Amino acid sequence: MGDKKEKARKKSFTKGLQAEFNKIIWPDKETLAKQTVAVSVVSVLLGALIAVIDIVIKYGVDFLVQLKL
Repeated sequence: MGDKKEKARKKSFTKGLQAEFNKIIWPDKETLAKQTVAVSVVSVLLGALIAVIDIVIKYGVDFLVQLKL
């Protein structure tokens, strides 16, 4: 008795999963390339900005520590 319900539930889940996968709109190569370049450029710029801020803070803290001596 429980076996039939379990099979029906698995079938329902599989059908629902397939329906959701059919709704996916995959990007074409041109869009994918543009988005990849955009993410890469933003990542590099953000990394450089964080590095600059880190260096400024490091020298600022070092300067403050030397004042105390």
